[in-house]
Amino acid sequence: DKEVRAIFLRLFAQLFQGYRSCLQLIRIHAEPVIHFHKAAFLGQRGLIENDFLTKVLNGMAFAGFVSERGPPFRTCDLFDELVAFEVERIKAEEGNPPKMIKHVRELAEQLFKNENPNPHMAFQKVPRPTEGSHLRVHILPFPRINEGRVQELLQEGLARAQGAPPATRGDKKCVVPAGPPVGMFM
Repeated sequence: DKEVRAIFLRLFAQLFQGYRSCLQLIRIHAEPVIHFHKAAFLGQRGLIENDFLTKVLNGMAFAGFVSERGPPFRTCDLFDELVAFEVERIKAEEGNPPKMIKHVRELAEQLFKNENPNPHMAFQKVPRPTEGSHLRVHILPFPRINEGRVQELLQEGLARAQGAPPATRGDKKCVVPAGPPVGMFM
């Protein structure tokens, strides 16, 4: 699954290579509007007559892509790195299938790590109930909760939380790298 996703990630990185140089930030309104200059993108790549890419750029999915990935200051991800820094590597791998497969596997591994930051937790299985478990009549009643002990545990947890440093999320916003200009991909 991750290798198929990595192949599509590479495909879209190649397809949209240099898209950031065709983004225009319009600050007329209170909320900035991001516009993608399609004609410049297609013209600089020499693909004005390409029906497939024209239809992709005119689609709603691409409009969502531009609005989501257009802001110059946001959390960067694997796609941004591919578009900005892996241009030469992807070009060099076009004629070398073993290198391309190696890169796809590296991307797939990175996708897996992004989705499963704790590898030992990724494959936790819930045990299947034993056969006939639903027929048992000797099930013990659920024990009564000791309210005093619950309050003690809550107070201990609050005391620990107050002394601990504030939890921060791993996603840090940064300036999105523009990558090479579109004209380089002719």
